[in-house]
Formats: sequence, C-alpha cells, structure tokens
Amino acid sequence: MFGLALPRSACLAGALALSACAGGTFRPPSDVPVRIGKPYVVRGTTFVPAADPTYDMLGYASWYGSESGNRTANGERFRPDWITAAHTTLPLPTYVEVTALATGRRIVVRINDRGPFIPGPRIIDLSRGAAERLGIRAAGQAAVRVRRIEPSDAERRRLLKGKPTPELPPVTQPVLDTLRRQFEAAGMTVTGPTRRAAGR
Repeated sequence: MFGLALPRSACLAGALALSACAGGTFRPPSDVPVRIGKPYVVRGTTFVPAADPTYDMLGYASWYGSESGNRTANGERFRPDWITAAHTTLPLPTYVEVTALATGRRIVVRINDRGPFIPGPRIIDLSRGAAERLGIRAAGQAAVRVRRIEPSDAERRRLLKGKPTPELPPVTQPVLDTLRRQFEAAGMTVTGPTRRAAGR
C-alpha cells in the first residue's frame, strides 16, 4: 500500500468488493453489519481488506463525484454531497479523521466505498462534499493525514443522514509541523500534487 504509516508515538503526539457498481437496489445507510470483504485485484494490484484499529497514515487525498447515484462497495447509493470516502482496505463502514496538512483543517468522514485505484501515494478518495468541507476541492488532490476514530453516536447519526459533524478545531501548529516533517521525510511534498488524476 502506498502512503506513510505513522508510528503509535506519532498518534499519541497528535493526541489503506469494488467501488461505484452501477445500478441495482440500494442498501440504506447503516453501520451494521461492518463488512471487511475478501482480497480483490484491480489493475494487477491485490488489495486485502482488514480491520485496523490503529490505522494512521500520511498520503494524498483526491475526490470524486461523477458516480452520483451509483452503488458504493457496501451497497449504499453514492451521494456526492455527503461526507463519505473510498478506501482500498479498511472495513465498510469505517470512520476516519482526515487532516489537510496545508491548513491543519480536520473533518470526520465515513468510509463506505473502495478506492482509490490510481498508482501513487493516494490513500483516500473523498466525496465532493467531504473535499469541500476539508477545503481541498479546488486543489483536486491534497496532502492529508487519515486516522481511524470512533465518533460519538451523535456524529454517526449526522453522517448517516448526510449531514456533516460539528466543525473540529484545526490541529495545533506543533503537531502540524511534525506531520509535515514526516510527510516530507518520506519524499512527498505538502504542496503537490495539485492536479486531479483522471479515474479512480
């Protein structure tokens, strides 16, 4: 998997079925059952879904919205304005906190789809609504931290109804500086890439 895994110490210091299958019936948004799924192959790469309670990665996020109305990998209807995302291996659904490394802005996102499948250090595909809320829609692609979390029941209910959770305060400057240094030490830059890649 591409991306940079953060060690547990970094986590404490700061406190990776196919997507968009068209047509068919839709499952109502729900957090049960949680689906892990079997290994699958896309464009010659094998992905092995697995539970990962300590998931904490640095990489790039992109966004997608043209699949509006299609079926997500866990059977729900894809709604581009909702705060959702696609990930290659985390269980469906999984909740994550996504932090934009350029600004320190953070949002809570519900993963209900599979992707991204473009080679490179992209670790998550955000819905258009999530990209807008994180402030990265115009850039198309942005450096991020993705960390698995357990949101409150109230936050879950909001996301399941297509509403964003209350705005989170940005990460502190010392934490943001540490994340940026780790990102750049892995050979990636916070300022790029900025062009949205075609496809998923």
